[in-house]
Amino acid sequence: MAGTNQIRLLVIEDVPQVAQYIRGLLNSQSQIKLLDVLADGSKVSGQAQQLRPDVIIVDALLQGRTKGLHLVQQLHEQKIGAPVIVLTVPQNPIESDPDRGIHAVLSMPFSGYDLINRIQNVHMAFQASEEGGSSRLFSVFAPKGGVGKTTIAFNLAVAIAQQGRRTVLIDGSLQFGDMRALLKVPVDAPSILDLPTDRIQESDLQDVLWRDPSGVDILLAPPRVEMAEMVTVRDVDKVLSILRHVYEVIVLDTPSALSDINLAFLDASDTILEIVTYDSTTIHNTIAVADAFRTIGYPASKVRYLINRSDSPGGIAPDARPRPGAFGRLGWIARGPVQQRRPPVRAGQPGRGDQPGRQPSRQ
Repeated sequence: MAGTNQIRLLVIEDVPQVAQYIRGLLNSQSQIKLLDVLADGSKVSGQAQQLRPDVIIVDALLQGRTKGLHLVQQLHEQKIGAPVIVLTVPQNPIESDPDRGIHAVLSMPFSGYDLINRIQNVHMAFQASEEGGSSRLFSVFAPKGGVGKTTIAFNLAVAIAQQGRRTVLIDGSLQFGDMRALLKVPVDAPSILDLPTDRIQESDLQDVLWRDPSGVDILLAPPRVEMAEMVTVRDVDKVLSILRHVYEVIVLDTPSALSDINLAFLDASDTILEIVTYDSTTIHNTIAVADAFRTIGYPASKVRYLINRSDSPGGIAPDARPRPGAFGRLGWIARGPVQQRRPPVRAGQPGRGDQPGRQPSRQ
């Protein structure tokens, strides 16, 4: 990566051993440029304005006149223009909360991969939110296939578009192109691979996006499985950046695997809508993914849960089912009759198309 594309990092750490450890991890790579390591929190504001870092790391246990979390609050109030990663230990758990200036949390001990990945993800998400203005990105995710994720993603995009908001739907299932199958899109329809590889312009989108009869623009996945490897994390970053400038709402249909590409989608999302059904494997996977999201540093407010097919007679017995709020913040409970909604979708029509006034059940 060229020097001009390096992420500029400022570290606030008063423990020499930890500071030296971070320096050592960053010495073996070129993506991140360490600007300085400051031990005195009272000097950070002035230095940050002078050095203009892209990301700041602050030790939550920083001592001196300006304590760690107090410094984070100061930087947030001063609108320093850079996301803050809070460094902590397991005995002092801290939750990510961008509204308080804590964009991510990194708990010791951590590896070089953990450090670099966290810095890059926070930087990308912060850039996307700054460039996107009031644009909102919703990722529809499920830890297991067959729970209705793709259908819900499509119906969500249609419902938002029907409210008059300019909406684009991205088929993030790059290998299998779930949206292509759902909507019976022609094989030769353009996909994300048809976008330029260097600099994407708004005009390029018009030739690549598939306009669905429902009025939703769709960025399709490649038509063949092996073509998915041609899409990189950098491509995802560029695509989301331009779409945030053009659309008010972006809906992402994501695959179940937590790959680098999918994590790039999820990192950039304002809200992750996770689909759950009452069967043992889905619930097991949901709990496992919740642990992974906490480890990554996603704030609890970023993930909402939708219980689909909640009145289905199959799966776990009703008296043994977990309470609706057991997974986290519950968004919706979707109930039947599913048989009335499936035929329009099979025909390539939005599930809401025949009943536009119908609303999902909500707790």
